[in-house]
Amino acid sequence: MPAPSNCYDLQLHDSAAQVDAAAWDALLAAQAQPTPFMRHTYLAALEASGSATARTGWAPRFFTLWREGRLRAACALYVKAHSYGEYVFDWAWADAHERHGLPYYPKAVVAAPFTPVPGSRLLARDDDARAALLQALIDWAGEAGLSSLHLLFAAEDDLAAARAAGLMLRHQVQFHWHNRRPGGGEPFAGFEDFLASLSQDKRKKIRQERRRVQDAGVGFCVLRGREITAADWEFFYRCYERTYLEHGNPPYLTRDFFARMHAHMPEAWVLFVAERGDHPIASSLIAVSAYQADASGQKHSNAAAYGRYWGALERVDCLHFEACYYQPIAWCIANGVQRFEGGAQGEHKMARALLPVPTTSAHWLAHPVFARAIDAYLEREGQQVSRYVQELQQRNPFRHEGR
Repeated sequence: MPAPSNCYDLQLHDSAAQVDAAAWDALLAAQAQPTPFMRHTYLAALEASGSATARTGWAPRFFTLWREGRLRAACALYVKAHSYGEYVFDWAWADAHERHGLPYYPKAVVAAPFTPVPGSRLLARDDDARAALLQALIDWAGEAGLSSLHLLFAAEDDLAAARAAGLMLRHQVQFHWHNRRPGGGEPFAGFEDFLASLSQDKRKKIRQERRRVQDAGVGFCVLRGREITAADWEFFYRCYERTYLEHGNPPYLTRDFFARMHAHMPEAWVLFVAERGDHPIASSLIAVSAYQADASGQKHSNAAAYGRYWGALERVDCLHFEACYYQPIAWCIANGVQRFEGGAQGEHKMARALLPVPTTSAHWLAHPVFARAIDAYLEREGQQVSRYVQELQQRNPFRHEGR
């Protein structure tokens, strides 16, 4: 990749409110891998609701690159006082810095806060603008005295720029479900068609788990977009908050954040409400994205769904699997959604036909000695991840003839 030109006007903003929403979203729509979590409305809601702010350790900085009055590149960067809510774990890096008397925090991350969803991070009109934006980020982080810069769950265009700039790459594994029959590639005709594609033991296990939920008298109501009322959002938040509190932590997202999603971005969400009789007892929430851009920048239908949050007010055996996997998969099949991403980690998802998918982040460290040490570590870790993926692929849940 050639060196970026420097004939851009760089602007730095302390708030999403200072960035033109229409220009930002138009730039996002032109990317190869846009997601709802990079939309201006979403990022602004994180900030305005108090979810991602300096007080919570996510001080926002929005970089925009202009040429001749036109937005050519942009990104959302957060100055972090900790490593919570990132899902690319660097606690050991922080500990090593501190043990040698060097502060690791603050650091900079280019990410969708609290959201381990791969997607475009360096929004740009072309490779030159993307490379120029990344170099501006590196220069700014160095001048600000930050320990490091991290691009989390980046798209391939971002990673190409990162490689050219000499950043270190770190590989992880997620589990995604795809709406296509093994071998043939045709979409599933229905949930039973999907089950028929699985090995006998996996098929039997899923039917048993679903039957337990049904035998407990639990059914589901599925709501999308503006069908989700304020009362539904409030019930969901009670479930979401309780799950976090049961694990000893306050939730990352505030009640006001979801109120803003209800008011300003309802079309991006699908809510599954578990009911026993007329009484709601649990819920799960997924986000949906309807379009992606091809290499020429033209948008085409490539709907994706992203499993995000869930919670329950009553305990029912296997309800988590039904609410977070089987209901969303059935909905994806019925609505022609091509991919369902299950979020970070979770090897158990393979039994539900979510298959291993590599994800990659890019990292720059200011201290050269630490950079060399971590680069060597990432080389070893990458080899381990590669072997792990190969082992997982041997446990493919589909029937032998469809593998």
